[in-house]
Amino acid sequence: MADYDKSDDELFQEEMRGVQQMQAPQRVGLNRSPISRLAVEARRAAAVRVDEHDRNFLSLDHVELLDPWYPLEFRRPGVQHGVYRKLKQGKYPMDARLDLHRMTVEKAREEVFAFIREAFAYELRNVMIVPGRGLHSRSSEALLKSYVNKWLPEFEEVQAFCSAQPQHGGTGAVYVMLKKGERDKERNRVQFARGRVPETARDR
Repeated sequence: MADYDKSDDELFQEEMRGVQQMQAPQRVGLNRSPISRLAVEARRAAAVRVDEHDRNFLSLDHVELLDPWYPLEFRRPGVQHGVYRKLKQGKYPMDARLDLHRMTVEKAREEVFAFIREAFAYELRNVMIVPGRGLHSRSSEALLKSYVNKWLPEFEEVQAFCSAQPQHGGTGAVYVMLKKGERDKERNRVQFARGRVPETARDR
């Protein structure tokens, strides 16, 4: 049979006779098991990091509810009587203030934790927290004030606290004294060595 009598398909088949398909090597080996295992381990590690960063240890457990007019008082061993007396008298200037009015307990917990930690990081010595007396709530007890009274002793940074003077909010506000930061301690040590420590620095 002449070539011109053959169909295109027949001519193509004759041309391709003996040709074998090439096996292209697989460029990327997909092994999903190790990938999945690594992903799970990464997620677990991330969860651990989140837990480590969430250091808010303030408890939301049962709290002893206080009367709105109940005066708060707390002083750690080692805090001098004279220092605490000046704190109660409102003689130390307040370096920062946190107002908790209209907050839920959960929100107040977050704010108090962040406030105390940041105040200590900035080496503030005396700060004020205003939980209010809860006089506008349906309950006769001061809920936020009760939790603040529970939370503050849980901070190792808190050396003392007490209800404020009437002009600063009375029993609806709290003076909080924080312990000295390292830089503040070093400054006082240097001044003491030179015999020039201010009287207020010695008291505090």
